[in-house]
Amino acid sequence: MKPNCQSLVRNLLAFVVACASCAGSHLANASDRYVIDSTHTYSIFEYMHWGLSVQQGRFDKNSGSIEFDEEKRVGKVDLLIDANSVSTGSSLFDTALRSASFFETDVYPSIQFKSENFLFDDANKVIAIEGDLTIKGTRKKVRFELTHFHCRFMPLYFKTACGANGYAKILRSEFGLGRYAPFVSDEVTLRFAIEAIKE
Repeated sequence: MKPNCQSLVRNLLAFVVACASCAGSHLANASDRYVIDSTHTYSIFEYMHWGLSVQQGRFDKNSGSIEFDEEKRVGKVDLLIDANSVSTGSSLFDTALRSASFFETDVYPSIQFKSENFLFDDANKVIAIEGDLTIKGTRKKVRFELTHFHCRFMPLYFKTACGANGYAKILRSEFGLGRYAPFVSDEVTLRFAIEAIKE
């Protein structure tokens, strides 16, 4: 084989090895992706109403995805909440919450939580998720404590699914939602129930 041909073959082999290495690295870093099941996912907010009782509202339309690799202890969450889907049991109150006094949904139709940090305990159990919560254009770091997180094969879907419940406390005034505080509590507890199905 001529020297220039040998050099060409060596370069080609090196290129193939480099590509295989990159592909292996990509596969090693890949996490399973799960698409949020909107029929089993909802978001709840709780607040004290004039010192009388803890009231609840919820958002019925949620979408997004979860990426999770239990072995590598990494995960991501991208949850998109339709602010127009707010539901309190009162159409009058729902309309007020959609107005400029609160969520201003004609300008800010979505609420988003994005996380790239899953926190695990010593038993490799997911105990919290940290990320950015964006409401009315204001983004702040929020930590959701998990009361439950589990993945399993679901015969109904013939696929693996993951589910979780969690909560966080925020000050609504920090997101431009401070109307009637402190008579209606500034501190709000956000809760979620989420299920996602593996792609």
